[in-house]
Amino acid sequence: MSNILKVAKELNISEKQVKSVVELLDGGATVPFISRYRKEMTGSLDEVAITDIRDRVTQLRDLDKRREAILKSIDSQEKLTPELEKEINAAETLAELEDIYLPYKPKRKTKASVAREKGLEPLAKLIFEQSGVDVEAKAAEFINDEKGVENADAALQGARDIIAEWVNEDQEARKKIRELFEKEAQITSKVIKGKEEEGQKYKDYFEWDEPISKTPSHRLLAMRRGEKEMILSLDISPDDDRAVSILERQFVSSNDESAEQVKVAIADCYKRLLRPSMETEIRIVSKTKADEEAIRVFADNLRQLLLAAPLGQKNVLALDPGFRTGCKLVVLDKQGKLLHNEAIFPNEPQKQTTQSGHVVMAMCAKYNVEAIAIGNGTASRETEAFVKSLGLPKEIMIIMVNESGASVYSASEVARNEFPDYDVTVRGAVSIGRRLMDPLAELVKIDPKSIGVGQYQHDVDQSALKNGLDDVVMSCVNSVGVELNTASKELLSYVSGLGPSLAKSIVDFRNQNGPFKDRKALTNVPRLGDKAFEQAAGFLRIRKAENPLDASAVHPESYHIVTKMADDLGCTIQDLINDVSLRNKINLKNYVTEDVGMPTLQDIVEELAKPGRDPRETFEVFSFQEGVNHMEDLRVGMVLPGIVTNITNFGAFVDIGVHQDGLVHVSHLSDSFVKNPAEEVSVQQKVTVTVMEVDIKRKRIGLSMKSDPFGKEPQRKAPKKSQRKEKQPEGDFQSKLNELKGLFNK
Repeated sequence: MSNILKVAKELNISEKQVKSVVELLDGGATVPFISRYRKEMTGSLDEVAITDIRDRVTQLRDLDKRREAILKSIDSQEKLTPELEKEINAAETLAELEDIYLPYKPKRKTKASVAREKGLEPLAKLIFEQSGVDVEAKAAEFINDEKGVENADAALQGARDIIAEWVNEDQEARKKIRELFEKEAQITSKVIKGKEEEGQKYKDYFEWDEPISKTPSHRLLAMRRGEKEMILSLDISPDDDRAVSILERQFVSSNDESAEQVKVAIADCYKRLLRPSMETEIRIVSKTKADEEAIRVFADNLRQLLLAAPLGQKNVLALDPGFRTGCKLVVLDKQGKLLHNEAIFPNEPQKQTTQSGHVVMAMCAKYNVEAIAIGNGTASRETEAFVKSLGLPKEIMIIMVNESGASVYSASEVARNEFPDYDVTVRGAVSIGRRLMDPLAELVKIDPKSIGVGQYQHDVDQSALKNGLDDVVMSCVNSVGVELNTASKELLSYVSGLGPSLAKSIVDFRNQNGPFKDRKALTNVPRLGDKAFEQAAGFLRIRKAENPLDASAVHPESYHIVTKMADDLGCTIQDLINDVSLRNKINLKNYVTEDVGMPTLQDIVEELAKPGRDPRETFEVFSFQEGVNHMEDLRVGMVLPGIVTNITNFGAFVDIGVHQDGLVHVSHLSDSFVKNPAEEVSVQQKVTVTVMEVDIKRKRIGLSMKSDPFGKEPQRKAPKKSQRKEKQPEGDFQSKLNELKGLFNK
């Protein structure tokens, strides 16, 4: 079966759709471009489906490469038969392929190879056949001092070593034991003796076991981290006796002395060869699955954060709060350009409230400030209270901004290149202000792992994590669109078809020649060829261009269609954009051709209605509860406004303005059963929470979003089997939930 047909069947889409996507991808097209501008070719597949096709085809191609390498290896040994070649070509998984290859795989010296060198393979065959031979007598025939076979026991041991290897390399045996591991293996975690105090954050896993098939991603990654830090020892295996009995049923065919020798060989095979091999395999498989889930959670959170509502182009005064070192103040114009910076000291210990207030008010007047952004780090609530006490005009919005990653940006090469003459404090404040104006444009400058919305991001496969997050950033950037004449090279690098090198070329060209007047001028950028232009043009915007379509998502390849629509109606393109009655007169069927179908035409008309519209939500000002600035201000039962900062499989973290996010466990997200927290809340969502527990010493806050969190649990139908609560560690419920946060890596 071809890879195209296989993927089509697996994803339940047509072979033609898969073939078209693969051809486009192989031709250099990106996922956003295919999804937006090649709907006729793909049957309007969305980004998710196209990404699934891309990833699965890549996986199958990697499998084919391994298949070719194995065929070449066996052929070089002159052991490749037509039957074996057919079997290898029919293998559908890497595990199946490796099982076939195992007997032919070049090996280092093994017990079995040593036994063969001693001439014991004929004895092993006689015993393995279990034909009723006198085992002791036959073994005596193989005694050979010169070869190191001193007695019959040594001969039998060597024969068993060979049999053990045969059992280990048997495809059917490996398949059965693999299935046993997948279905029945238990993961068992124990604390390493003497590490009890050092490993307190892992105490839930000091004595822990559960089926590996049901272990959630976050728990597996937590236990594996504990193992890596040499706090925990892990074992993943099914019942040993059950595994051995499965092998005996396959290989033991009599009750004679030979059968007893085979049983001993099987037990040795399982303990020494097969069990370690399968445990390694199940570790890899379960880790890969856990990584995929963790990356999915991270990607979903990142998408929500990147697509958070922007304040837009406004004059912003940004404050990076602090106590001893003061607050760094910067003023940015509507395009995010740094106009002014200085330090003020409104908080302890200097407490220069009056002088600092004069500075803020003077800056607001001088630069016509429309919003004040305050980073949510140290001294943020004190700084917010100071600003609010100044009696500024109501028109000036005062907004707390999540500054996660701002310090990483301020020390980065990107920031040094952007602001070579300023120190990290100025760069950090600028990042806070710009993040308020346009979260997407600013956050693309920061390594996504530093933004604070991940789940065990340092424990997962870093290459897979980077690829997954890059996909999300590219998707978000292209769905919003990029202003060509103001975008940073970091933002441009995520535009379809560009990348870091072309993005730099565009910025350099822009700096040397002034702003682009139209999209076509992009072709003058060095090394930006026709293919890159095709991929990128539709996602780039030029506001106030002579051709209004340059500010829209209509691709230049379709400009002639819009021109014809306008000509047919006797109007201009701008008239079409301004007048809905004119657009309603368009008969799309008149413009269908072999290359352009209804999906593209419908997209064009929708875009004409709102050219270049930002798909993100409208910005809304959010304020924390006044008077609740520190954990010490919290009391159990308080009902507070909060904003969701991160979502995991076990709950959501919420910022309530006290410098320490609280955890709303999945069981407290709603009055009804919640299986997936991401279906209940989203990153940056404004919520109302009730304080359930405050542990100042351990910096733990337990929160609830239930309508009656302290009341009796509402009666509800028992969840389906797949929704039943997982086994939880014993002990106090809330403290155990808080332990999860201790293991959670922000």
